[in-house]
Amino acid sequence: MMQKEKIELKDYGAAPFAVDLKEAATQNDNYRTTLWTGDHFQVTLMAIPPHGGDIGMEIHHGNDQFIYLVEGVGHVQMGKDKNKLTVDRKVYPGEAIVVPDNTWHNVINAGDKVMKCYSIYSPVKHEHGVTETTKEDAIKQEGPLEGTGE
Repeated sequence: MMQKEKIELKDYGAAPFAVDLKEAATQNDNYRTTLWTGDHFQVTLMAIPPHGGDIGMEIHHGNDQFIYLVEGVGHVQMGKDKNKLTVDRKVYPGEAIVVPDNTWHNVINAGDKVMKCYSIYSPVKHEHGVTETTKEDAIKQEGPLEGTGE
C-alpha cells in the first residue's frame, strides 16, 4: 500500500494547484484552514469535534457553499427559514452538502470521532490564509456567525 504524502496545509493563493483534497482534509486538525483562495472561489478544510460539535446555524448572503464529508458522521439541517428547515438528515463520508446563497444551514458532528470535510465557497468567503484552531477562534477572528448576531 502506498503511503500518503504529507501535504503542507497553507493557503496556496490563486496559483495553479493540484492536490488530493480528501487526503488534505484527513490531515487537517484545525477547525478551519484555507487551502486555496482565488478571485472567484475558495477551498477550505474543516475538522469538527465529536459528540455534537458543529459549524453553527448560519446563513451566507452572497455565497454558495459546497461541503464534502471525508470522515465521520454529520447531521445537516438547512432551509430558507431558520424556523422551518426543509433538509434534516445524516450525511456520511463520500456525501456532499450543497448550500445555496441565503440558506440557513448547520452541520453537526453526529459521531464519536472528529468529522473532516472540505468546503468550496463561491465567491471567496474568508480572508486569504485564514487558519482557525477552534470554532471559538473563528468567531474571535471573523466575528459572529453570519446572520446570527452571536
